[in-house]
Amino acid sequence: MTVRRMKTYAGGQGYVYQYYFVGKRALPGGKGGGGETEYIFDVTSDRKITFAVSIFLSEQALGRWSASHGRTLTEAEQYGAVKMRLFQAFDEIEDMRSEGRELRLDAATLEAVLKSLGID
Repeated sequence: MTVRRMKTYAGGQGYVYQYYFVGKRALPGGKGGGGETEYIFDVTSDRKITFAVSIFLSEQALGRWSASHGRTLTEAEQYGAVKMRLFQAFDEIEDMRSEGRELRLDAATLEAVLKSLGID
């Protein structure tokens, strides 16, 4: 049995979210023709209903970042970017359960969240 570490984040919409990382999986042929990786989190804002939130990081976005920075992102840096995208959604989306179940991490957003983490 796997014990998951529940984490907490106070979102900008006034909700306090609890979440944990479930896992990730590679998906071939994502939007834009290239593959992508789906990162899955279980989330709750009321401790009663838990729902899955998927964040899709495309190979195209990773390729663009690598080309402009001269190196590839580590697994930890990719996870950090994904987690920042999750926090961004917690801050911006009022009803995560209805509107925030599938999130994308495109090239522009990837650049922005990595910059906020000091990754160059």
